[in-house]
Amino acid sequence: MKTSKLSIKLLWYITPLVILPLLFLGGFTLTNVTSSTQKQAKLTVSRFVETQHQKMFNYIEIYQSTTKLLSTSPVLSDFLAKDFDSPFEKTARLGALMDVFASYSDAYPDILSINLVSPAGESKAYYANNLNQAPQNYPFFEQVKNSSIRQQKFMVPTDDNTTHIYLVQQIFSVDYQLKRPKQQGFIIVQVDPSVIHSSILESPYNNTLNLLVTQQGEILFSSDPSLYAQSLNQQETLEIKEAAERSSLKSIRLTSVDNIERMVYAEQLSGGYYYLSSIPKALLYQSGKAISLITALIVILSVITLPILIFIVVRNLLLNPIELLGAASHKVGDGNLSVSLPEQSNDEVGLLFRDFNHMVKQIRDSQSELKTYKLHLEEMVVQRTEELEQTNQQLEAAIKEAEQASDLKSRFLANMSHEIRTPLTAIMGFTEQLIINPKATTNRNHLSTVLRNSKHLLELINNILDLSKIEAEKLEVENRPFKLQPLIEDVDSIIGPLAQEKQLSFYLDYQFPLPQTIYSDITRLKQILLNITTNAVKFTEYGGIKLSVKFSHQTESVEFIIEDTGIGMSDSEITRVFKPFEQADSTTTRRFGGTGLGLCISKNLAQLLGGDVEVLSVQGVGSQFTIRVKANFQNGDYRLINKLEEHTQSPDASLELAATQFDANILLAEDNTDNQELICLLLDAWGIKPDIANNGAEAVEKALVNDYQLILMDMQMPVMGGLEATEMLRHAAYDGPIIALTANVMKHDVESYLAAGCDATLAKPIDKKQLGQVLLEHLQIQAASQSKWDSLLASEKFVQINKNYMEKLPDYLKQVQNYYDNQEWESLRALAHSLKGSAGCFGFMNIHSAAEELENSLMTNQQAQWQYTQLSLCEAIKYTLAQQQQTEV
Repeated sequence: MKTSKLSIKLLWYITPLVILPLLFLGGFTLTNVTSSTQKQAKLTVSRFVETQHQKMFNYIEIYQSTTKLLSTSPVLSDFLAKDFDSPFEKTARLGALMDVFASYSDAYPDILSINLVSPAGESKAYYANNLNQAPQNYPFFEQVKNSSIRQQKFMVPTDDNTTHIYLVQQIFSVDYQLKRPKQQGFIIVQVDPSVIHSSILESPYNNTLNLLVTQQGEILFSSDPSLYAQSLNQQETLEIKEAAERSSLKSIRLTSVDNIERMVYAEQLSGGYYYLSSIPKALLYQSGKAISLITALIVILSVITLPILIFIVVRNLLLNPIELLGAASHKVGDGNLSVSLPEQSNDEVGLLFRDFNHMVKQIRDSQSELKTYKLHLEEMVVQRTEELEQTNQQLEAAIKEAEQASDLKSRFLANMSHEIRTPLTAIMGFTEQLIINPKATTNRNHLSTVLRNSKHLLELINNILDLSKIEAEKLEVENRPFKLQPLIEDVDSIIGPLAQEKQLSFYLDYQFPLPQTIYSDITRLKQILLNITTNAVKFTEYGGIKLSVKFSHQTESVEFIIEDTGIGMSDSEITRVFKPFEQADSTTTRRFGGTGLGLCISKNLAQLLGGDVEVLSVQGVGSQFTIRVKANFQNGDYRLINKLEEHTQSPDASLELAATQFDANILLAEDNTDNQELICLLLDAWGIKPDIANNGAEAVEKALVNDYQLILMDMQMPVMGGLEATEMLRHAAYDGPIIALTANVMKHDVESYLAAGCDATLAKPIDKKQLGQVLLEHLQIQAASQSKWDSLLASEKFVQINKNYMEKLPDYLKQVQNYYDNQEWESLRALAHSLKGSAGCFGFMNIHSAAEELENSLMTNQQAQWQYTQLSLCEAIKYTLAQQQQTEV
């Protein structure tokens, strides 16, 4: 290879200008990369330790809350508070308590055992996953007995190289005479330290040592199993405590472990335990050194290779094109006219190559003109042959289309025969039954069936007639004024129930401004909308349908956009969807039925109304049909509206049929007996006698065994709440309506109920009209009139229920005062929530409001308002009792 003088000169001037900045940049990078990597390593270790600390804290906090909740179990209180009249009663109560322990163990798999221990240390009730016997004693029991702290935790090392975690909760009862708590024993829960083990084993770097130690330096958990049950010396323990207090990365030489200088980051856990993560100091900074060496190597390689790269670039840009042009010129001179230089670049070299190629082409064209005359006759023969082949192909295509049309006609006739014979069979069959048995009790149902099938048959005939008129171009449309809003509401009244039957949503979207009135054929436009919306409902299994309406000022046309989340169509199916007698494919006809005429007629009608129908669809996702029709305003004058117009709705006739009864199987999940009796009385107006479940667990069990048409579910119940029960039923494939009963009707609460699977929400106190609307919507029953509700509330049974509730108010008053005096805030909050719902149902709104304020102050931890809201609730109860006594006098 010969090196040109031009390339050497370019290298001489350009190379220093590139190498000098590169050397400066490399030196700057080397001085800063080590510092940056060290800071990054410290940040990684500190974040890792803080994350693991938070994970362990959350884990222990969950099971401490669970232990506290278990200590307040009504079954446990019943077991401890009452004397046993007989061994059989003791066994029954112990069995109920063991069921509670088992339910907690099933709900929290990390719970290994639960032990109810007397103040003297005797085990009263013990449950363990491994069915072991209760331990004779605990090494920490004396410390628990002598401590006044209600809730404690202990980590105890064992002889089998493991550490057990115990959570202890003291149990107190209330002596109403002495008004002081009495210790009844302890709940001791043993928890599997799985999360702590996993946290200890995780590491941000290789060779990381993670430890969980006591204040005395004893190692409870270690990522190195050989260190279990060893102890750090006093000096190392003091240094770890100092590192935890400063929350910084500290260099410590752990002579008790491996006598290696380590970078240690520590966090203090509750109970006097310390979690620390350490890594050898040399390893922590090793990555920075490696990066520095790599940076230096890159700089050296760049200094060496850059001049070579410059030489290669100069040669490729200048020297090689010149040599290529010289070789091509030599070939042309030898008579080779097939030479062609590449014309890829747009610079001067590319322009030179294009000019050279143009010159060679001119020479080549001059020589080829002579050959053209010789080949002219042969080309004519080839052209005639190609034309004959094209004619043959067109003839074959026409024959294929004729065969397809014949097959399509046969399939249409077979489909129409099936569609027409199906309603005719029902009409003829039930008519014969009416003639044979003119006095049968089922004649009304038979006539309804005949009428329904007659309407279906009429719709088929109308579709066929419309199509024939369209093909004969004899279908005429009207051009009369009508309002858009009533048309859309009419479509909604027809499609809404159809969608609801399939548990689909149907949503109207008015995109204002819209014209108040347009000029078109309302009958044909409604036919188009119903054809496409009913198709959307028919071909949609999940999700919903949306009908949007908007107006285009430029074209003065109205657009109706119908979107669904149905089966969708492929591109090939979209090309056939508007053809007569066709559906997407034969499986669609077998699965959903239909004649395949609806979309064809709709498209032709839309074109007659000055618009069109277009479709966008994705198979498996859904379809979007856009219907455009001309507004045909008179003299270009029209009025736009920016909101829906109000109109007087006709009264619902179903509300006047108070005597109508409905045979519905309903489940009522409610723990408050007063609410149970009241709701049963309200439902009795429709002849409904619901089954009762006292908690969420019972509701799940009954709903999975029985076939309920509707479930009324209270959201806050013992054992299992309504929210958890609803989620469990939905996971178990229960698809019936579930109505949430709750006194918490904030937006986020309602959203959480709906997200869990509830279909609607009824607020406490329960409004009789809202309850009737829910039953009408989900059971399609007739609601009672207002007079029947009034007579029901004035009935002797309701008066007795109200009286029973009044008799319980003094006990409720004592419970509120006792819970407040003993600072049992969780029990007080639960009682306030129960009073808020039940008092409102019986019309005691002063108690309802006061209980709601007390519950809110306890939930938001507003301690300054606790005394005031508690006194307000007590005064409300006293006032209600006083008013009742005056009424009786």
